[in-house]
Amino acid sequence: MATTPARGRHGSNRLVVESISEQLYSILCERITSGTYAAGSRIDPQAIAAEFGVSRTPVRDTLVRLEHDRLVETRPRSGTFVTRPSRQDVHEVCQLRKALEWLATGVAAQAMPLQQIADLREEAVEAMRAAERGDYEPFFASDTRLHREIIRATANNRLITARESVEPFVYWLRVLGATGPHRLAGSTQRHLEILDAMAARDVTAAQEAAALHLVEVEEWTLADMASHSIVT
Repeated sequence: MATTPARGRHGSNRLVVESISEQLYSILCERITSGTYAAGSRIDPQAIAAEFGVSRTPVRDTLVRLEHDRLVETRPRSGTFVTRPSRQDVHEVCQLRKALEWLATGVAAQAMPLQQIADLREEAVEAMRAAERGDYEPFFASDTRLHREIIRATANNRLITARESVEPFVYWLRVLGATGPHRLAGSTQRHLEILDAMAARDVTAAQEAAALHLVEVEEWTLADMASHSIVT
């Protein structure tokens, strides 16, 4: 049976009936993590349903999933709101990342092809050079790819899924937070240490650098929150 597309109110948004919830999740997740929906703002399920020409059911299902990801919260008799990230949120996400990525880095240090490691290293260096010129996007792309490829090197689907579950929150904190050469330079230094240890097949050194990297990321993020560089 052919799939029938659903058209938004203005005809610009088209959703496929068979995957409405999945597409709504991607759209709303992007709106939250990009800052289109500000932290603390109220989400109107009826307006979303009207915008995309769908029933309230897929919208409700999507909001349940976003709440599971800690991106929204439902308040009794008040409605659904975009979450305001807390210090506890940052701690929990970084703690989970540290556990997962420590393990993954150990596996990747033995399994990732040397050419792939070299490519990731070159990309990290070029991204830092771009950041020094005021262009931060290459760093974000390099950072995301590095951590993603290390996780994927484990070929452990459950570990990959667990790491992906916090990716929207990680990206969101980047958008909310202050961006500056001092933070990017520190992260790049750790990235290079991780990659150099992996290239040497030094599991212990790679894992130590990965663990220290996540400790520093948590410290920097909390410092930004304390200084109100991260607006919540």
